[in-house]
Amino acid sequence: MIKKIAISNEKGGVAKTTTTISLGAALVDMGNRVLLIDLDAQANLTLALGLEPGESEITSSEVMLDNAPLLSALRKTEVENLDLIPSNSRIETAEQFLPVRTSYTTILQRAIASAPNLHYDYILFDCPPALGAITQNALIASDLLIIPTQAEYFSAYALRNMMTLIRRIREGENPNLAYRVLVTMLDKRNRTHRNIHDQLRSTFGEGVFSTVIETDTKLRESPIAGLPISRYRPGARGSIQYRVLAQELIEYAKETENRQAA
Repeated sequence: MIKKIAISNEKGGVAKTTTTISLGAALVDMGNRVLLIDLDAQANLTLALGLEPGESEITSSEVMLDNAPLLSALRKTEVENLDLIPSNSRIETAEQFLPVRTSYTTILQRAIASAPNLHYDYILFDCPPALGAITQNALIASDLLIIPTQAEYFSAYALRNMMTLIRRIREGENPNLAYRVLVTMLDKRNRTHRNIHDQLRSTFGEGVFSTVIETDTKLRESPIAGLPISRYRPGARGSIQYRVLAQELIEYAKETENRQAA
């Protein structure tokens, strides 16, 4: 069964795209087939994988707005078994046009369900820094929401609105949506970072990944090369930490499957 994961936070600049591409590549390195879906109008995920947002005729915009088949937008990347549904700026209009449609919050879920022969172990959605129609579609289509957050006040504060949206999604179309908070861009030398990290663990308990992603300049450099960190600098701290995160995620997925089978 394909495991579908949304990566979202209302706050920008918290490493959502970095997490999507780095985690996706780490999962591939562990023998999985992964599809990344770029749902952000900035198309940073698309750019980070070496593709120009304007060069694809069919993107996630056409899937969401025009009911284009999901696989018609599929692009191969330079990493074997890591595929991409690219994005472009048109998807921004979805926030205006989708809410007037019937059942607009399940468009992405239905596009995935109707796609033939989806031979993937994981699908990762890179969401925009907003909690509108696109993000709601991703959460309704997902089994798990990963919320990257910096150990800083404004980033942690933004979790309140995300928690409200999670409750609403659970009460409606996706009662089984789970979530995990991922602390990113952590500077362990910074006392404020350490304190907020401790507060997040105290507040969310097991809802916080054990793995943290520390600051690493190599993570900022890898998109320029058009490669995930694991291919750009395999020995970098960021690469190692995202591999540890991938292992933690795989173990979480197995535990979830065992509970559902019991």
